[in-house]
Amino acid sequence: MSEILIADDHPLYRDALRRALNQATPGANLYEASTVPELLTLVEAHPEAELLLDLHMPGARGFSALAHLRGQYPGLPVIVVSAHEEGSVVRRALAHGAAGYIPKSSSAETIVEAIRHVREGEIWLPQAHGSTPAALRDDEAQIAARVAELTPQQFRVLAMIAEGLLNKQIAYELGVSEATVKAHMTAIMRKLGCNNRTQVALAASQLALEPNPILPTSDLDEA
Repeated sequence: MSEILIADDHPLYRDALRRALNQATPGANLYEASTVPELLTLVEAHPEAELLLDLHMPGARGFSALAHLRGQYPGLPVIVVSAHEEGSVVRRALAHGAAGYIPKSSSAETIVEAIRHVREGEIWLPQAHGSTPAALRDDEAQIAARVAELTPQQFRVLAMIAEGLLNKQIAYELGVSEATVKAHMTAIMRKLGCNNRTQVALAASQLALEPNPILPTSDLDEA
């Protein structure tokens, strides 16, 4: 029996996706996540599932979650669902490995059609956008490849750094010690080729839909 993960922080849209999935894939087991940390836990428990992923969720900046998941779970089919309908965003999603792209303005019938096409191994995009992925900028492609190498826990820490949280706040959110967070920080900086938190946040911003990074408050407090 198939398993499908719905990752979106809006309950009403999760409900719409659930109803479309029940129509497109009757009998499938559906699981829901409203944050990226919840999603990572679900993916770890259901690595053979399929995924519908919103680009705007707590714990992700633009394409960062997609890049990470494609690296950690290359066999995981991911359909992006988003309110963004710009051709550039659609083509970037495809370039980052999405198997399909569903605008949130789509009708229930279109959602069902998209899901069925992807389940048959096809790429599905809105008709207006063709099927050709964009060529990613070198810096975006490089940071995506590096983010793909992070462990799930390191990715959680990266997301919190990008949101401007300090080590003690990250430790509290994850239920670990500050020493553990610092160890993750060291590993993240090594994998991303960065020397401090500001550089890490700037690197993560390369995967944002719009370059508007939230920089850490201070590197001095986090040495």
